[in-house]
Amino acid sequence: MGRSDCDGGDTSSAFSDCNSDRSGEFPSSGSPTTSSSSFGGGSGGGGDGGLHRLLVSGAVDYSHEVVRRLISDLESPSATVECQRRAAMELRLLAKHNPENRLRIAAAGAVVPLVALLSHPDPQLQEHGVTAVLNLSLCDENKTLIAAAGAIRPLVRALSTGTPVARENAACALLRLAQLDDLRTAIGRSGAIPPLVALLESGGPRAKKDAATALFCLLASRENKARAVEAGIVRPLLDLMADPDSGMVDKAAYVLNAVVEVAEGRAAAVEENGIPVLVEMVEEGTPQQKEIAVRSLLQICKESPIYRKMVAHEGAVPSLVALSQSATKKSKEKAEALIELLRQPKRTAGDSRR
Repeated sequence: MGRSDCDGGDTSSAFSDCNSDRSGEFPSSGSPTTSSSSFGGGSGGGGDGGLHRLLVSGAVDYSHEVVRRLISDLESPSATVECQRRAAMELRLLAKHNPENRLRIAAAGAVVPLVALLSHPDPQLQEHGVTAVLNLSLCDENKTLIAAAGAIRPLVRALSTGTPVARENAACALLRLAQLDDLRTAIGRSGAIPPLVALLESGGPRAKKDAATALFCLLASRENKARAVEAGIVRPLLDLMADPDSGMVDKAAYVLNAVVEVAEGRAAAVEENGIPVLVEMVEEGTPQQKEIAVRSLLQICKESPIYRKMVAHEGAVPSLVALSQSATKKSKEKAEALIELLRQPKRTAGDSRR
């Protein structure tokens, strides 16, 4: 399977990969309050808490037998939910920071039983399973194993039904899998786009960022762009772009730029009053925001004289002229191309809106 960085240009400052296990519910390794009860049970005293502090730091050295025991606890039909929680949590933590651990855990056969937890009715156990799968997916070598174990559909379900942490980490795990070209379309066809759009619209700050990053990667597939438009992605993107306090302006602008590469996306952006938002970004945004806004306006205007008229009527030309005289070479070229489009003679008959 080919790997893609899901990059449509210089987006490194707008998007970054999901880190492992960012839920924050685990105390730090130096916390004096860390104990076995903080980690889902266990009968040990201070020594057991010390083990878990090592697990959190990723510094513990463990044997193949330890991992096999944890996997056996997950697979045993007689294991209690509490026992399974503890086993899943320990595998989750062992995979948290250490790339070698991720490879060793996957090689020991943990992927299939962890994927089975993604559909478990116990919310905490499902959350541990989702996050363990995310942590394992941070190694490219594990992604094919995870997909082959059938993780995509239950991860999509976790986006809608899981705890807030499970939903966020499911978005991150799907992002990691979507970095494989062959899986991107499969994830879209499994129904991931609508719950990611819902997370983008109504999730917390971290959930919105994770959803935007996952969507940006998935939208490298053309058919996923149409799915995103159908799921109503344009309105929340424009709302985020218009809200500097969201911390999401750049991310939302890049995702919108991917959406308007298809006719449905261009039509939706215009219908949702996206042109004023983009023109304002050209006028008042950062240099990076100005560039991506011009790129989106170019996409919108290329094949539609009607849309060009709307952009010109919004007062875009003075800001574009200023940008063409003072910006980077790439921004100048885009601004000049858009100015030329806007100055083309307007047709009065047979105009195509797309």
